[in-house]
Amino acid sequence: MTAAAVASFDSAPAVGRARFFPRIVEFLMVGGATPFLFPIAWLLRRALGVDTAELAVGFLFFHAAHLVNDPHFSVTYLLFYKDMRSRALGGAWGPVQRARYIVAGFVVPVVLAVWAGGALAAHSAVALGWLIQLMFLLVGWHYVKQGFGVLTALSARSGVRFTTGERRVLLAHALASWAYAWASPADSGTEMEERGVVFMTQPHGPVLERVTLVLFVASAALVTWVLVRRLRSAERFPPVAALLGYFSALWVWTVYSQVAPLVVYAIPALHSLQYLYFVWLLRTGETRAAERRPFDSRSAGARLALFAASAVGLAWLLFHGAPETLDAVFFVRRGRPVDLGNLGVAPCVAAVFVCVNVHHYFMDAVIWRRENRQVSFAISANSSGTLAPAADGSSSL
Repeated sequence: MTAAAVASFDSAPAVGRARFFPRIVEFLMVGGATPFLFPIAWLLRRALGVDTAELAVGFLFFHAAHLVNDPHFSVTYLLFYKDMRSRALGGAWGPVQRARYIVAGFVVPVVLAVWAGGALAAHSAVALGWLIQLMFLLVGWHYVKQGFGVLTALSARSGVRFTTGERRVLLAHALASWAYAWASPADSGTEMEERGVVFMTQPHGPVLERVTLVLFVASAALVTWVLVRRLRSAERFPPVAALLGYFSALWVWTVYSQVAPLVVYAIPALHSLQYLYFVWLLRTGETRAAERRPFDSRSAGARLALFAASAVGLAWLLFHGAPETLDAVFFVRRGRPVDLGNLGVAPCVAAVFVCVNVHHYFMDAVIWRRENRQVSFAISANSSGTLAPAADGSSSL
């Protein structure tokens, strides 16, 4: 750093220096950490060898899931079922959003419970395998929609507003990425194992792969045109963090996720961190607003700490406590697991894991919509740096 740069930094207002660190954190949390993982993965493979590096990285992210991946699911339940009565029966939301809420919050979990429960009762790995394939189909949609939301939300926070046509192009490329990722490579039907459950995948041929590839490339060209046009015009350009969040979610985490074997282990954590960052923005805004209410003595820090602890506790209950207890009750005899063939040794753990994933996708699609005015806490900041609701309640993840 040059002397002039140091002098310029030292003379900057304190609030500018205070905002530098949060912006770096934001950059890394929403997807900016992704490019740095590739050289790290290469160095680990060179230093430790392929097998040792994979074992170490897999071990790290397996245990990190307890504090990152799993809570990213559980916080959705805490956000979704808050003010449940008002949202489902009262006037908190309009009729369309209320209908979405009822379907995602009550119809979907019942359908999933009946599906998974029926599969377990019949000892059918085929039925549970279909539910797992539904999860694999929807996870790409979930990833790319979140990437699109990150781009639009962070851009809005920086004063960048996309036109309707630009939003459609960006969303179309996200959906095309999802379609191509699912269709590639072509599959004639493969035996797979997930959480101990062995099943056959649904075949899809090379024609679908080629069609979705054309859509992916064509939509990428349109996105390039949109960004180049903005760069060459007087319109404001989206922030780098927003673009990295978008392209990381689409290209690295979804379409080309298998390029670097070690980075694959980190993708669920990267996605979860991206999600948790916006949950933190939302909850910070809500708790600061609550601090201004009379007769409420709890600080913002205490509220956030309680929320985080609740998320971790609920995550343990969802993914370990409840399903492992069910497995012990129904599928353990005289201290030994019952042989269920292709269902594996812990079918309840597998079933609950899949059901929570799929339910999360549906709940998420309801929470992060512009009709939910609480989302504005996550995308708007006033001049003092504290979060406040946007006037129009716009944007969504």
